[in-house]
Amino acid sequence: MKILVIEDNESVSSMIELFFAKEGIEGAFAKDGLEGYQRARETKWDCLIVDWMLPGMDGVTICRKLRQEQYATPIIMLTAKDSESDQVLGLEMGADDYVTKPFSPLALMARIKAVTRRYAVPQHEPLEEGIIKTAHFTINHITREVFLDGKPVLNLTPKEFDLLYHFVQHPKQVFSREQLLDRVWGYDFYGDDRTVDVHIKRLRTKIATNNQPFFHTVWGVGYRFDETIGDGK
Repeated sequence: MKILVIEDNESVSSMIELFFAKEGIEGAFAKDGLEGYQRARETKWDCLIVDWMLPGMDGVTICRKLRQEQYATPIIMLTAKDSESDQVLGLEMGADDYVTKPFSPLALMARIKAVTRRYAVPQHEPLEEGIIKTAHFTINHITREVFLDGKPVLNLTPKEFDLLYHFVQHPKQVFSREQLLDRVWGYDFYGDDRTVDVHIKRLRTKIATNNQPFFHTVWGVGYRFDETIGDGK
């Protein structure tokens, strides 16, 4: 596993580097945001770990710019900002997860394993077994491709893909935030369950059409995926 860490705090970087060595992870480190952004684009990584506050270019800007360029590698944001609004902002800019400082290496490792496991492509599976077709969508879980009415959807983050794939497998079934965190995130989530709201909002923006919102809010319960025409509240 190759991971790029963009972090200007030497003590934090040293802690992560020692833990990576123990886990057999090949880690690379950048202290400047602009340098980290450039290295992220130049090399294929399994995961990015990005600090919020950085010289040169802050972590939120890095995340936003990479996602605008259809960058699909999982991104975990490190932040000393523990307010709900700051965490939601990081997710809205395209981060797949966040870890609040101070943190334990074990907690960070759990997040890394979760996002990379979800994003990994199981090469040994037959292609047909990973494909789901619905009235509007064709989703290939192996290549992680999504087609909406025959046209490719190119700007989904790994977690957005996982969420869409889960809903498509369970059409019209209502899921609470807690159920989605358990089934899609797949580990004990330490943050706010509004993470789910942010990801649903982004999916609506990226895949909804004028007549098909696809994701529907069931007030007081959660969300359901329905390809029938509706108001998409």
